[in-house]
Amino acid sequence: MASTSQPSEQTTRASGTVSDVAIRDAATVILVRDPAENPRVLMGQRGSGAAFMPNKFVFPGGAVDQDDGRVALAEHIPRPCASHLELARRPASTATPTMLAAAAIRELWEEAGLILGKPGTWRGQVPPDWASFAATGHVPAAGALRFVFRAITPAGRPRRFDARFFLADAAAIATELDDFGAATDELAHLQWIRLDDARGFDLPFITEVVLAEVAARLPDMSPPENVPFFDNSDEDSLFAQLGGRSPLR
Repeated sequence: MASTSQPSEQTTRASGTVSDVAIRDAATVILVRDPAENPRVLMGQRGSGAAFMPNKFVFPGGAVDQDDGRVALAEHIPRPCASHLELARRPASTATPTMLAAAAIRELWEEAGLILGKPGTWRGQVPPDWASFAATGHVPAAGALRFVFRAITPAGRPRRFDARFFLADAAAIATELDDFGAATDELAHLQWIRLDDARGFDLPFITEVVLAEVAARLPDMSPPENVPFFDNSDEDSLFAQLGGRSPLR
């Protein structure tokens, strides 16, 4: 554990088997447009040949790179979110709150071509994976990110991730919200989907759960008091709350 605080736990358990697939730290961005009046979330479709969640509609996101730890942010993630990110850290994890926030911003840029950052000059050498982002004249800024959900992929899957989901108001994006021209081809059919319509798409189960959590929060975009956590790191599945009040039982 990276913190002396312990997550409170809700006893929802199910038996399973331990997988020998390594769990990788990951970060995902739930970008919300017009959260108070007509909330829409940015989603895209994974390819049919993808090893992980083929054909599913998902939020932009992916694995943390070690170079994400070399990025100097123009704004750090809010302190309450950073504290929650430190709770229940896996012993094998080296991902700091700054690395996770940076990874979320990089993945949003790579998969959607959108900049969450501030105009500015980079300090030090630009990591290779960040070269195209830096070339836009922006420095990544995590001030708009809100850590709202965490889930570890269950055993038996070809890929396993310890995914942190970050909510962000699209008003913080520095570029045109409908311009996905700089995106890679990892996600197809990028689009803004009305929150009420999202469940009509082919979604992973965990994405449906996260969308319900987001819908319950909006239009509040403040850092949450506690963060739901689906922990499938070992043979049992455990639902917990990170920080704040205890969950309802």
